Amino acid sequence: MTAASVAALGLVAGQSTAANAAVACDVTYTANSWTSSPGQGGFTANITLKNTGDPISSWSLAFDYPTTTQKYTPSGWGANWSQSGTRVTGTNMPYNGSLATGASVSVGFNGTWSGTNPDPTAFSVNGTSCGGTNPTTPSVVTSASAVAVNEGGTATFTARLSSAPSSNVTVTTVRTGGDTDLTVGSGGSLTFTPSNWNTAQTVTLAAAQDSDTTAGTASFSVSGTGVTGATVSATEVDDDATVEQSLVVTPTSVTVPEGSTGTFTVRLAAQPSSGVTVTTTAGSGDSDLTVSSGASLSFTTSNWNTPQTVTLAAAQDSDSAAGSRTFTVASSGLTSRTVTATEADDDGGPAPAHVENPYSGATGYVNPNWSSRAAAEPGGSAVANVSTAVWMDRTAAIAGASGAMGLREHLDEAVRQDAANGSTPLTIQVVIYNLPNRDCSALASNGELRISENGFNRYKTEYIDPIAAILRESTYSNLRIVTIIEPDSLPNLVTNLDRFADCREANGTGGYRDGVRYALNQLHAITNVYTYIDAAHHAWLGWDSNFQPSVNLFYETVAGTTAGVDSVDGFIVNTANYSASTEPYFTINSTVNGTSVRQSEWVDWNYYVDEQSFALALRTALIAKGFRSGLGMLIDTSRNGWGGSARPSGPSTSTNVDQFVDQSRTDRRIHAGNWCNQSGAGLGARPTAAPASGLDAYVWIKPPGESDGASTDIENDEGKRFDRMCDPTYPGNELNGNNPSGALADAPLSGQWFSAQFRQLLQNAYPPIN
Repeated sequence: MTAASVAALGLVAGQSTAANAAVACDVTYTANSWTSSPGQGGFTANITLKNTGDPISSWSLAFDYPTTTQKYTPSGWGANWSQSGTRVTGTNMPYNGSLATGASVSVGFNGTWSGTNPDPTAFSVNGTSCGGTNPTTPSVVTSASAVAVNEGGTATFTARLSSAPSSNVTVTTVRTGGDTDLTVGSGGSLTFTPSNWNTAQTVTLAAAQDSDTTAGTASFSVSGTGVTGATVSATEVDDDATVEQSLVVTPTSVTVPEGSTGTFTVRLAAQPSSGVTVTTTAGSGDSDLTVSSGASLSFTTSNWNTPQTVTLAAAQDSDSAAGSRTFTVASSGLTSRTVTATEADDDGGPAPAHVENPYSGATGYVNPNWSSRAAAEPGGSAVANVSTAVWMDRTAAIAGASGAMGLREHLDEAVRQDAANGSTPLTIQVVIYNLPNRDCSALASNGELRISENGFNRYKTEYIDPIAAILRESTYSNLRIVTIIEPDSLPNLVTNLDRFADCREANGTGGYRDGVRYALNQLHAITNVYTYIDAAHHAWLGWDSNFQPSVNLFYETVAGTTAGVDSVDGFIVNTANYSASTEPYFTINSTVNGTSVRQSEWVDWNYYVDEQSFALALRTALIAKGFRSGLGMLIDTSRNGWGGSARPSGPSTSTNVDQFVDQSRTDRRIHAGNWCNQSGAGLGARPTAAPASGLDAYVWIKPPGESDGASTDIENDEGKRFDRMCDPTYPGNELNGNNPSGALADAPLSGQWFSAQFRQLLQNAYPPIN
C-alpha cells in the first residue's frame, strides 16, 4: 500500500561476523503480527539471510522461538520449513541454495501465537551461529525511516540498538539539513546500556507554525560513538492549503415555476487580487427561460466570499411542456460553470427536477432479484426490502443475462414501486462498470473490453450509448436515477501504474479518463440522472502521497467534460469494500503512551482510520480544487458493520500502540488492503439519507451476498480471472503487507450468489438485525 509500511515493522538482527569462518551470516527477522481475539493471533515472518562468509552451495537456517505457543502454520516461501518444539528449521529450495559472499536470500512463512509473540534472538546456518564470537558494532534501529509532522504539531519515532553494547552509549538526534522549521522537540539525547539496549526510546520531532504553503523536509541523523547510525527524514504537513480560484455556483440545477422565477448563487473560491466580473448568459434550450437579474455580478477583494444571486424567469405559456435551458456562468481566466434550468409547467405537463440530494425525502428501489435471494436465506427476510444497487457489469447485463432482469426491466419495476409510493420520490442506483481494461490491478472482476481491441469505441457504442438511451426515455423521467461511475478505475491511475501494464495502458488514449468523461457527458445531460464517481477508500488513497494526486486526477478528468465539474453530483467511497464508516474507539489523533496511532502496523502512517473522516476530508479538498460547494459524498455500508462476538466493546487499555489499535478497531480484517469475501464481516448501517453534513447518504451499493471473486480458478465467459486475494490459503503480497488474504472459502465468481457469505454478514451485522 505504501513504502512507509516497511518502516513500521520492528527488526531483530544478529549481525556479528565470525572471523575466518567458512560459514558466517547476518539474519534480519521481521514479524508482522495481528490479533484475532484477545491474547492470540497470527503473524507473517519475513527473514533475510545474508552470507558474510565463504560461498556456500546449500544452507539450513535454524532458530528457536522464545515461547512454546509460537507456531509455524504450513504456508511458507523460499525454504522447506519445519518445526519441532520451539525449533524452526528452513532448508534451501533447489533454486536458492547457492549464496556467494555478500549474497542474500529472502524467505518467510505464516504462523500463529498466543500470549505474546516475541522475536527470536539467535540464528544459525549449517550449524554455525550467526554472530560467532567476535564483538559487534551495534546499529541504531529506528521504528521509521520517514515521519510526517503536522505544522504546529509533533510526531515521534523510536530508537534502540540492534545488539548489546560493551558499555553505555549516548545516541543523539540532530538535524543535518533541510527546513529549519523542523526541529528535535525531545529525546535528542538517549542513553543505551548493556541492559536496556533493546528497549525502544522515543524521539519527538516538531514543526513550527508558519504562514507559507510549502511542505518542508529535513533529514535527522540518529547516531553516537561506537554505533552505526541511522537517518530519519521528516516532512512537514502544511496547514496553509492553497485554494485554487474558481467559480462556486449553488445549485447547478434550478426549477423555475412557469410565470415565476428561480434563483442560484455565485461566489468566488478564493480572494482575488483585483475585481472580478461574472456573467450569466443563456444557452441552448427553451427560450421561455431567461436571466431576469444578476446577469453581471461584481466581486471585490472584500465581498468575494459573499454569495450573489442570479434570478431566472420562466414565461407564462399555453403549452404543457416542461422546457429546459442551460445557462453559462463565466469569468475571464476561470473555468465556466453550467446551470440547467427546468420549467415547472402549470398546464398539466411533467416537471422533473434535479435536486441537490437525490436520497433526501426519497425511498429506495428494492431489486427483486436480490430481494428474493436474500429472503430465501434463514433470517434474510429482515433485510430483503433494503435498497441495493443494480450492477451493469457487462454489456449483456443491459438486456439481462443469466436469468437476471435487464436495465429496462429494473426501471419498469422502479416505476411500479414509485407509483405505490404516492407522492414520495423513488431513487434507483445503477452501477456503471465496464471500462476497457477494467480493474487493471486485480483479476477477479476483469471486464470484457480491452483498449487494444477497440475497447473505447465499443464502450461508447455498445455500452454507454444504450444505457443512456434507456435512461433518457420519458417513462422514467420521474425516477431519481443515481449512477455510480466505474468503481476502481481512476484510483488505479494514482497507485498502480508502476506495477501493472494494464493500468499503464488505461492511463492513455481511450483509457479510464476518456471513458469516464464520455459516461459523464452522456449521463449528466439527463435531468433526473445523478452521477457519483468512485473514489476508492481510505486504505487506498489515504496517504499524503496518494491523496492530493487523486484530487488532482479527479479534477483533471471531470473538468474535461462538456459541463466541467458540474457534470458530477458527488463521489462515493468504500464501494464493495469493508472499511468501517467510523471507528468509535480511536481517531487518527489518538496517542498511546506518547506514540501516535499512525505508527501502528494497522494504520501504517495513513492519515485516516475510517471512511467518514476520509470522505469528508476528500470533499473539502475537492471543493478547494474547484468542484461546486454542494458536492455530495456517499459511503457504501453494505458490508462494513463488523459486529458479532469479535467486535470490541470499548477502547483497549494496552500501552503498546499496535496492541491498542488491534484491540480497539472494529474493522477485524487481517490487513486493511484485503478486499475479497472477507471472513468475519457484517452488514453495516442501513441506507440513510444525509447521515452527516457533507454526506448525501449511506448506501448499499454492493448487494450483500454477491461474491467478490472465486476462491479457486473457475472457467467462465465473463472475462473474470482467478485472483489469489480471493484464495483463503494465499499468504499475500506487497499490496497487503504479505498478510493472509482473509477470504472465505468456496466462493463463486464475482457477482454470483454466495450463501455462506450472506449468512455471515447477517450474523455479524452492526447495528444488529432484529
